[in-house]
Amino acid sequence: MKQPGTRHKARRRAIDLLFEAEAKDVSPAELIAERRELVRTDESVGQIHPYTARVIDGLVADQAQIDAVISSHLKGWTLARLPAVDRAILRLATWELFHATDVDPVVVVDEAVELAKELSTDDSPAFVNGVLQTIADLAPQVRAAQAAGSDRDSH
Repeated sequence: MKQPGTRHKARRRAIDLLFEAEAKDVSPAELIAERRELVRTDESVGQIHPYTARVIDGLVADQAQIDAVISSHLKGWTLARLPAVDRAILRLATWELFHATDVDPVVVVDEAVELAKELSTDDSPAFVNGVLQTIADLAPQVRAAQAAGSDRDSH
């Protein structure tokens, strides 16, 4: 098996933080701030990778939209009924599909499926793959609309 890359580890850390934030009913951004403070006195906490922070910040800013998109692609499920880890994986991957223009959508879906294999139930990888495949079909339009919007903002 190949060694997971830095981005994979950053995604995994983001999933852990999203999961923990939901369990504690706090903002994931608060957890990142807390960890950054802790790392100054306790090196065992570990630095927050810039990509982890980028994903978490983006998710916090867009969570209502991300959740609405995921919810509209769940067949026979509600977001609240999903296992918390699957919810975190779907949120992370959906954000990446729409906003991480430096990552190929195929890679985003593959990474999410890998994370589901590592962290969730036996049924989760196929479920995550199915939901994300349909969301990935929207990614080019969403990315294009955002690029057009940022082009307008910069003029």
